[in-house]
Amino acid sequence: MVSQQGDLSLLEHPVAQELLQSPIPARFAYVRSDGAPDVVPIGFHWNGTEFVLGTFPNSVKMHELHDGDKVALTIDTDIMPYKVLRIRGSIRTDVVEGIAPEYEAMALRALGEEMGRGWIEQMRPITPSMARIFVTPEWVCVQDFQTRFPNEVERAMEKA
Repeated sequence: MVSQQGDLSLLEHPVAQELLQSPIPARFAYVRSDGAPDVVPIGFHWNGTEFVLGTFPNSVKMHELHDGDKVALTIDTDIMPYKVLRIRGSIRTDVVEGIAPEYEAMALRALGEEMGRGWIEQMRPITPSMARIFVTPEWVCVQDFQTRFPNEVERAMEKA
């Protein structure tokens, strides 16, 4: 049976939960104002309803993105069998003074306590403000290449 992809409840799937807590960066995809697609690796924080990405307010992506834009994220492993969490959604942005608390949480999760705190302390003097990109999931896909495959693979397996 072909897996039902797209349902937001897949964020509760064990593979999704594992990836949401992992140190793996997300790959953030968006379309630039000139129509060119772009994808960048970026640390993320999952707050239970949104992905929060921290960046410099004058970064290219902040000049290109607008509230309501459609974007995509993937968090995935690089060892077979792959584990993949794919998200499609829309964004909103804001800017906060200093380092965003979600960015600090991401650094501690991804780098560990000691290295994460060291990274944050290095960032403080050069980060008087930080932009946040909030990605609200609208479509979710989980693949683990053991029980959940791309739909085309599942269809082929059903025929075999």
